[in-house]
Amino acid sequence: MNKSYDVVIEKDCDGFYVATVPEIPGCHTQAKSLDELVQRTKEVIELCMEVATDEAQPNKFVGIQRITVPA
Repeated sequence: MNKSYDVVIEKDCDGFYVATVPEIPGCHTQAKSLDELVQRTKEVIELCMEVATDEAQPNKFVGIQRITVPA
């Protein structure tokens, strides 16, 4: 059975794409291209699920909000 996860993707100052899966604590990876990032993200999700021992219900991803504050 397949399960879908929301993934937050950012680009760091060195040009790497960084993927974080908020639903799975500690589940993140990075790559130089988006294609490679997608593949690595699938792999890291599978690895995280293999070692997961906590049956607690994870938080649900709601969205991202940009907030501006005085500099």
